[in-house]
Amino acid sequence: MPSLRSDAAAERFVATADLTEYNLSGFKPMPFKVEPKSAALNMRLPPKLLDAMKAEARARGIPCARYVRMLLEKAVD
Repeated sequence: MPSLRSDAAAERFVATADLTEYNLSGFKPMPFKVEPKSAALNMRLPPKLLDAMKAEARARGIPCARYVRMLLEKAVD
C-alpha cells in the first residue's frame, strides 16, 4: 500500500486505485474513537524508552501521543 500523508492523497488513491492489485489479507480493523480529550497525563520515562516509543510512532506514521494513547487503550480493553 502506498503511504498516504494527506486526506487529498487518500481521496485521489481511493478514486483511482484498483484494490484488487493489493493483498489486503493482513489488514486489521482499526477503531476510530473520537472522544473529547480533556484529561492530561504527565510521566517521566527513561530516555531510551521515550526514544523507542517515538521511533515506533514515527514508523507507524502517527504522533507519539497518539501511539501512547493506543497502547493504553489496548491495555485496558
